[in-house]
Formats: sequence, C-alpha cells, structure tokens
Amino acid sequence: MRRAPDPREVAARVTDPELPMVTLADLGVLRDVRVEEGVVVVEITPTYSGCPAMGTMRADLVHALHRAGFPDVDVRTVLSPAWSTDRISDEGRRKLAVAGIAPPGRAPVPTDGPVPLQLGPSRRTADCPLCGSSDTEELSEFGATACKALRRCRSCREPFEHVKEI
Repeated sequence: MRRAPDPREVAARVTDPELPMVTLADLGVLRDVRVEEGVVVVEITPTYSGCPAMGTMRADLVHALHRAGFPDVDVRTVLSPAWSTDRISDEGRRKLAVAGIAPPGRAPVPTDGPVPLQLGPSRRTADCPLCGSSDTEELSEFGATACKALRRCRSCREPFEHVKEI
C-alpha cells in the first residue's frame, strides 16, 4: 500500500522561480503547510512587497500539490512578520554560493525607537563566491532582480550577483 506524501515535503521541494537553485523552504518564503478540513493550506511570505514572482510561486505550489494527489490547495500570502534574508537557511546560502551568487550577510536588526534616515548609498560587502576574496566592489545596486546587486571581484576580476540583506 502506497503511503500518501507529506504535503509539507511536497511544498518544500518547490523551487524559487528567480533563484531556481534554492527551494522556497531554503529561502524561508514557505512559512506553513497544514491540512484544514481536507484542504492543504500553504502560507508564503514575499521577499519584498510587490515581488513579481509571487504569482509563479503560488501556481508552482498548487501544481506540485495537485500532482502529489492533493486536489484542494489554498495558498495564502502572509505579510507579518516580514520576510528577512536571515530566513535563508544555511543550505540555501550554500546553494547560492555554489551557483556563483554571494549569499547575504546578516540583515540589519530593527530597533524599537526611531528609524534613522540615511541618504547616502548603501554600504554592503560580499565575499566573491568564486575565489573567496573579500576585495569586491559594487557595480550596480540592482542585478537581474531587485533583490540582488551586481558586484565584481577585484582579485579574480569576475562579476557576480549578491543577494542583498533586508
């Protein structure tokens, strides 16, 4: 007798449409998967408001769960608490680096007081995922997607993308 798959395991294997080397679980976008009265309820959180990949993520989750034998699926968007790059798992960070994308460092920690306004450019650092050098420079604050910056390594001279800390 074949055992029914765990819907959490099925949803956790769905990859991110913009970063296909990592799963939604690796990214920390997948918040919860549960069954309520026969319906698989999946909760996901966008990496930022207006993320254009949310529709594709939702469709990919529904299709994966339908293929696994779950006819009723409800994918919900959860906005609070907001997603942070600190939700990316160690495995997700490793997969990004193997793919030549520098994983983010630790996200800034919000405080309970006033938020200081900074008008200057962001100062980010990232080690080169190709040679490991910390001597890198930012070429553009935006890469192929809004969540990535384009950087270049001054040691090996190779360009690479960096997932920005948020």
